[in-house]
Amino acid sequence: MGRLAASRALVALACDGGLRVAVQRGVKGLPAGAPFTEAAARAEGLQVFVPMGEASAPLGVLALGAPARGRLDPEEARFLKALAGLAASGVANARAHAEVRRLNASLDLKVHELETLLELVQVLARLEEPDDVAQVIGLTLTGRWAASRYVVAAERAGHPPVVRYKQAAIAWPPPWRSELDRLAGATLVEGLPQGPMRAALEEAGLAVLLPLKPASRVVGFAALGPRAGGRPYEDADLAFGSGVAAQGGVALERAWHLREVVVKKQIERELALAAAIQQRLFPAALPALGACEVAAVNRPARQVGGDYYDAMVTDAGAAAQAFFCVADVSGKGIAASLLMSSVQATLRALLGRETSLGELARCTNDLLHAATPGNKYVTGIFLGVCPATGAASYVNAGHTEGLVVRAGGTVERLPATGVPMGLFPGARYDEGEFRLAAGDLVALYSDGVTEAQNAAGDEFGGERLAAALTAARDRPARDVVVAVMDDLDAFVAGIPQYDDITLLVVSVGSSA
Repeated sequence: MGRLAASRALVALACDGGLRVAVQRGVKGLPAGAPFTEAAARAEGLQVFVPMGEASAPLGVLALGAPARGRLDPEEARFLKALAGLAASGVANARAHAEVRRLNASLDLKVHELETLLELVQVLARLEEPDDVAQVIGLTLTGRWAASRYVVAAERAGHPPVVRYKQAAIAWPPPWRSELDRLAGATLVEGLPQGPMRAALEEAGLAVLLPLKPASRVVGFAALGPRAGGRPYEDADLAFGSGVAAQGGVALERAWHLREVVVKKQIERELALAAAIQQRLFPAALPALGACEVAAVNRPARQVGGDYYDAMVTDAGAAAQAFFCVADVSGKGIAASLLMSSVQATLRALLGRETSLGELARCTNDLLHAATPGNKYVTGIFLGVCPATGAASYVNAGHTEGLVVRAGGTVERLPATGVPMGLFPGARYDEGEFRLAAGDLVALYSDGVTEAQNAAGDEFGGERLAAALTAARDRPARDVVVAVMDDLDAFVAGIPQYDDITLLVVSVGSSA
């Protein structure tokens, strides 16, 4: 302006697809920041226009009012063109430098966000409780943008819901749970469709919704309140939030799985302890009865079972009486094993006090009925034998038939003489009698033996059991048990056992 003695001038630069005034002197109608057009400039008295940079795509325009002499001479025109060229180079360099600074700042932010995510992964990897994971997710998100409130809520089948929040609360699971499944990632609440989900989030003062989706299914959500200072959440913010939510979802799944493993191991330890305790309920050693031999086996279908066998001797010498029983508690697993231990304690407490097997069964029935739920019961078969004489008696309380295999190969059965124990108070039990001779054997067993199935669904059955016992009747009692179990295993051919198996054999030697 000084060299050309112009009273007014401006510089307009390219911005957002057009030209805007960057600086002006004496042009009141076109203040800095105003859109620039040549027509508007001429209306303000500007007459000389020199493009800055390429004429086809100028970086800007240098505009002047009329020089003092009225027109530009050639030397002044060359000066203005050179000045515009220098200005264009300066503007281009300045803009390139600003872009580099912007890119560097953006890169620094991305590096910082990546470091934050890596640190978050390390922190989450050390957490074992889902509640702790939820809290870290909420604190990470609110700390990143200085948000004043958050909610983190999630759940997995078989686990209690996880809900952590600050200055905002939403009941979990919400009625709009299905709407979360349709979200691809972090979403502004104001961009959600109108409906219950948006209304609930807005009522809680939340601005961003981030689904927790570790795999193909949503397990919950995180939501944030507005940023400090009212700044908006940008696309880069939502991308970072989605990364935090993804890592948080994975950590929640890991924590739930870890909890399941811990619970499973605890259950396994308790089951192993229960199995060890239950094994101690069976006789540590079967009694020696002169010419009579006793052998037994028990295979629970699970770690603990509901079958029970026992063998005890009352009195001594020639008056010795041997007592044997096999019982089967309804159900399986821990509940059945607990009832089985009650049966064992009851029988051992009553044995010797009652005058007959019928009275023993009656008292056991009444005690079990008083102490157990109405849907629990016990079937059992009691056998009393006098080793000196071979006199025998039995009571069958709704149990499988006992089998008496005579030395000559005939088979006699010991059918039910009363109802299962624990069902009906005051039930009576008849007592059957028979005599054992040399070479005879008695087999007491649970229904797990006869109902064992092969791949075709056929049961082992009473006839196969009788045949196996008859074929092995000349062997010692322990060999009879082994032979029967070998036949049973060959029949099922590896099909998994679904019921407890118990077999007790009493055999009479040739010297009896």
